[in-house]
Amino acid sequence: MSEAIKVQALKKSFGHIHAVKGVSFDVQHGEVLGFLGPNGAGKSTTMKMITGFLEPSAGTVIVNGHDVLENPLEVKKSIGYLPEGAPAYGEMTVRSFLNFIADVRQLSGSQRKKRIDEVIELINIDNVIDQSIETLSKGYKRRVGLAQAILHDPNVLILDEPTDGLDPNQKHEVRKLIQDMAQDKAIVISTHILEEVDAVCSRAIIIAKGELLFNSTPSELIDKADDKNIDHAFRIITTQGQAEVLS
Repeated sequence: MSEAIKVQALKKSFGHIHAVKGVSFDVQHGEVLGFLGPNGAGKSTTMKMITGFLEPSAGTVIVNGHDVLENPLEVKKSIGYLPEGAPAYGEMTVRSFLNFIADVRQLSGSQRKKRIDEVIELINIDNVIDQSIETLSKGYKRRVGLAQAILHDPNVLILDEPTDGLDPNQKHEVRKLIQDMAQDKAIVISTHILEEVDAVCSRAIIIAKGELLFNSTPSELIDKADDKNIDHAFRIITTQGQAEVLS
């Protein structure tokens, strides 16, 4: 596995609010990293800094050898990003939106059509392809958001709550897709569904109040709880809120 993302001493402040406080971690190609924490922990803020949507107050982010501040376009080319809420142009049909994303990603010729068709099948959105996005259910909007994130076949994926709003069958499909894509990609997923970490992630990070509390495998996370329950382990770590208790 090769290093895809390197985050060093990353900080972000909004006035007197310190959202991220010196977080450091790395992600390898072939790895799925689960990014966990309670609401307001700094997960989405960290993801936005990795993708270049927010500028860090301090620290560095390197993606595929490119510094996000010094070479932001190269970073964005190699990243697929599903942000919180999956924003899109509601008046567009799913087909026109994917064609718009293909333009943005500079896909052309036969490869463009081939890739759009592949993604429609992978994400299973053929039955809504000519509907306007504003008419879709929350689950289908999320799937369209995932489709745009993977359209250019990036080798780094940053997915903020990728299964939010999906029914159990859809969740299973997306988790299977993430596992399949992880063979040659570095994938970071933020999730509130702890069983998802055990199901698809090879490593887990927990942050709370902007600080890193845990960085290891899901099995080691479960070992932190006497009853071997991942929900219990998560509560122990975030309630104690001190990195040294994990030593």
